[in-house]
Parts: sequence; C-alpha cells; structure tokens
Amino acid sequence: MSAVRRPLVLLGSAMLLLAGCADPSTPSTGPAAAPSGAASSAAAVAQDAALAAKVPAGLKASGITVASDVSYPPMDFFAADNQTVTGAEADLGNALGAVLGVKVTFVNVPFDSIIPGLQAGKYQLGISSFTDTAEREKVVDFVTYFNAGTSLLVPTGNPTGLKPEGDSLCGRTVAVAKGSTQALVDLPARESTCKTPIKVSTFPDGTGVNLAVTSGRAEAALADSPVAAYAAKQSGGKLEVAGSSYDNAPFGIAVPKNSELTPLLQSALTALKAGGGYQRILAAWGLESGALGEFKINAAS
Repeated sequence: MSAVRRPLVLLGSAMLLLAGCADPSTPSTGPAAAPSGAASSAAAVAQDAALAAKVPAGLKASGITVASDVSYPPMDFFAADNQTVTGAEADLGNALGAVLGVKVTFVNVPFDSIIPGLQAGKYQLGISSFTDTAEREKVVDFVTYFNAGTSLLVPTGNPTGLKPEGDSLCGRTVAVAKGSTQALVDLPARESTCKTPIKVSTFPDGTGVNLAVTSGRAEAALADSPVAAYAAKQSGGKLEVAGSSYDNAPFGIAVPKNSELTPLLQSALTALKAGGGYQRILAAWGLESGALGEFKINAAS
C-alpha cells in the first residue's frame, strides 16, 4: 500500500496481513493467497548478458538487498510459510535480479524506515510502492515501474456515504499509514478546507489501517489503489472501495543517490518488458491497468 501516498504516499493499507517489522520471519496474522501462476511469472525470466556484465563486482558477490514493508498485498506480503516474501513487487524485484544475473534478497522494514536505511547504506534498493515525488527525490533516486492512485476504503455498504472527492471526510475518523502520502499530503490538504477537522488515525502499517476500519475504530481509510482493491477483495465482504481512485502517479524503485544501479535498473526494466516478463508479472496479480509505457529516472522532476 498513492503518489504522495506510500511513496510520499507510503502507501496506505491493504488487507495487510502483518505488521511491518524488521524481521522477515515474523509470523503474519493470516496470509493472503497468491494468484495462480504468480510465482512462475517471475521465474521465466532470462538473464541479459550485456546488462549483467555492468553490475558492480561487489554486488555480484554480495547480492542486492531490497527493503520492503511486507504488509501490503498484492504488492508485498508473506506467503503461507510466513517467511517467503511474495507479491507483485517481490516478483518484479526477483525478475530484475534475474535479468541482471544477481541474487535479490527482500527484508521486511517499516515503511518510514526504508529511505533512511537506504541513505545509511543498509540496503541497495527500496521496493515498497513508493510514489516518486520531488520531495523524496531530494534524498533518493527513483526508477518508475507502475502507476497507481489513492482509493477510499470503507465498510461494505458505505453506511456514512463517504466519497473520495469533496468534503465528506471532514469530521470523520480516517485511518492512514504512518509516513504515507495520504498521511503527509492528502489529509492535510483536505483539512485546509474543512470546517470540522478530520480525525486522523495513524498506524505503522497496512494491517492496522485495515483493522481500524473493519473494527469500527475508523470510518474509512485512504490507501494506494491496488492495495485498497485487494484489501476489499480479501476482506470477506467487510470492506469496499468507494468511488474512483485519484492523484494517479508512478511508483518508483528507491535507490541511494547517484548509485550505479539506477541506470541499470531502468535498462533491466526495459529488457524485462521487451521479453514480456513485466507484462506477465502484472497480469498474474491483476494489475495490468497500472503498466507503464516507459520507465523513467526521477519522473517527478
């Protein structure tokens, strides 16, 4: 789990199976099911010898560590073993590793700790539905790979008649993920026109966001569109998306400033798409509508 969203929208919530914590082996509270064929969509990817030859020797030896908040299905979540990271972004990261001929390891990191971790050299990449924003580009670089917006998640039947547009959220309790664009940009902008303030309920991960709505502690949640749609689908009829998504913008792979990996990732994505792997991964997760025609470096600027 919104352009200012998880990426500076740090992405809002999904049925999110587990709280984001630093240990990738931490048990989830009930993993979602991966669609049939999802794993194979990432597996059938060929190495590009020319690009693989450009990977720095140190990374060839150590592999690439990817930080992700593993609690936002269908983008990132734990499989049934509560250890294997799966989802569309996990498939994409592994496929890029295959193209570049380098091992990729995902680690579970709280969303708002990923960029600081990249700056500190703990991880080489951050793949966690980061919206590519000019503000974030001040501290990391981005390579875009997917287009998404923000959606409004409400209890089924939308009993209070909330809408993603207008002022219907004024005076309501709305759940968002900590550090997300929804939390940092969207809601503050909405509140500037409210006569009655929005009651913002902030949670460290998507699991808390979704539970707040299903339990009645919040009347709605704002989350990235693919995450909200999946949360509704997996909620057992408890949640639905109200209206259409808005503020569509590209998600980007976060990379430390001036890293040699940045242009390589752009080329690897282009190669992955040329071979059909990019399209297969999105199709396996029902995300074809978010496909990009081209992949850009720091698209926001």
